[in-house]
Amino acid sequence: MLQMRPNCECCDKDLPPDSTEAMICSFECTFCRDCVTGVLRNTCPNCGGDLVVRPTRSADRLRNNPASTLRVLKQHGCKQVA
Repeated sequence: MLQMRPNCECCDKDLPPDSTEAMICSFECTFCRDCVTGVLRNTCPNCGGDLVVRPTRSADRLRNNPASTLRVLKQHGCKQVA
């Protein structure tokens, strides 16, 4: 099941489960749309994979399948992808 991580790994922006700004790679690395388009150029800095819009999870499904509360943050932020 998708973890639904709560924040952008680059800038630490909150990305709740219903956010349409959250983007993920196939390993569930999570970033906000601003970092993906402005800094990362649609490429995951961790695995080199594509970043796509993360699906949302409805409130009734969150009751039994809650989103992750573990915040993942790159210690020095993200660098521009070449």
